[in-house]
Amino acid sequence: MRSAARFTPAVRIGVSIAIATGLYGISFGALAVASGFSVAQTLALSLLMFTGGSQFAFIGVIGAGGAGASAFAAATLLGIRNAVYGAQINRMLRPQGWLKPLAAQLTIDESAATAASQQDPQEQRRGFWVAGLGVYLCWNLFTVLGALLGDAMGDPRQWGLDGAAVAAFLGLLWPRLRTREPVAIAVVCALVTVLALPWVPAGVPILLAAAVAALWGWFGRGPADEGLEPDVAPRTDTEAAP
Repeated sequence: MRSAARFTPAVRIGVSIAIATGLYGISFGALAVASGFSVAQTLALSLLMFTGGSQFAFIGVIGAGGAGASAFAAATLLGIRNAVYGAQINRMLRPQGWLKPLAAQLTIDESAATAASQQDPQEQRRGFWVAGLGVYLCWNLFTVLGALLGDAMGDPRQWGLDGAAVAAFLGLLWPRLRTREPVAIAVVCALVTVLALPWVPAGVPILLAAAVAALWGWFGRGPADEGLEPDVAPRTDTEAAP
């Protein structure tokens, strides 16, 4: 009874998100090996970088023949949002001691969203740690599986894996396209990327698209944090009531 009572809504959300997100690790592991990374290098990216969009961008640029600097810049630009989440999580949970660097490592879209979807402070903590640790474990386990399978399957184009990174990245992006402005930004950035592809080295189109999005945000009239909100809406008091 005691263990069942602790399986709270925040825990259930965290577990379900961890499993669903972790499955993307199969695609990442296979694509990384197919892009020329060793199994050890692939595992290191998931263990240390641990932010899906940045990881896909990094291996995508390297796999296309781009320079390491371009791959690093693209991955960094996509990971900036985690710093915004970090400030929110630090204010919400106030981790102390060795928990602070651990919380920083686990601060991603899913853990921040799970914490923000709860109003009770205890539930916020449970949601963050269950989702963060759960995604970390599942992502790395499935990365191992994907890397080993990708190393055994040979040419990824025979299996359609050359498009898997794009599909997975779109899957991560799609929930954020809630209003017309994010959709418009995505369309313009995609157009800039397509037009730039034949003329600039691999990795540079991503940077150009990021520059366009940054300029749009700088000169736009929307709130500065628009588009960085978590994917799970906070529960209201009426929703929380039995």
